[in-house]
Amino acid sequence: MIRAIALVSVAAMLAGCTGGAPRMSQDRIKRALVGAPGVAQPSKVVAAELALARAVQEDGQWTAFRAFAAPGAIIHSRKGPVLASTWLAGLKDPVEAVRRSPDTVWMSCDSTIAVSEGRFREPDSVVGSFVTVWQRQPDRAYLWIYDVAVRDDPQPAPKAQEEPIGEDEILVTAMESIRGLVADCQRPGFERTDAKPAPPALTIPEGTRNAVTISRDSTLRWRWEHPETGQRRFVAEYLTSGRWQVALNQPLGAVSTD
Repeated sequence: MIRAIALVSVAAMLAGCTGGAPRMSQDRIKRALVGAPGVAQPSKVVAAELALARAVQEDGQWTAFRAFAAPGAIIHSRKGPVLASTWLAGLKDPVEAVRRSPDTVWMSCDSTIAVSEGRFREPDSVVGSFVTVWQRQPDRAYLWIYDVAVRDDPQPAPKAQEEPIGEDEILVTAMESIRGLVADCQRPGFERTDAKPAPPALTIPEGTRNAVTISRDSTLRWRWEHPETGQRRFVAEYLTSGRWQVALNQPLGAVSTD
């Protein structure tokens, strides 16, 4: 059975906002996140996303990404995945930072891994999508281990100028929801040998660089693909309603050979 958690959205931070939208305080958002039901709580990853988004604005874009990165985290550039510690090391924080917000979070039943997908807006109003994989740390905090961002091509038509967002406020349009989806968990009273479908076999084109990771409890699997030429890709699958389904199959733009 799919367990979906409706969470307060901050999607309007990115695009399509108007000055007439209601405002919601950080305290109300935090209360909504803490109160979300379930053992595996996508709300905790949403909280991490909100914290990262705020740190990007307050501490600096790349300073924040460094602070929220797990050891060994990678960024998927057009030339291929690179260690975040290497890629971020020489970058200075821009004067004005990107704004980003998740739309959907998929989490393994054991809560060790979560995939978030959402939208971003750059200072020049260029918009696009991002995918971030979050990993639960020994202290139970979530840090990101994979991140990729892709600009829309073509870009949408320009929208009206958005109202600035206050330091302690998040602009909310129509009280949209961030979807939180949790993979199937073992039913109480059933033995561990209770049949759990194995993840489907993978077919990855020859010559395509890739890495495949599965959660400890084998309920969520994700991978990146980077061919020699053509389209990069991110794919996440999870066990839901007793079978494996594709959660996200995201093209990531063309590979760069320069």
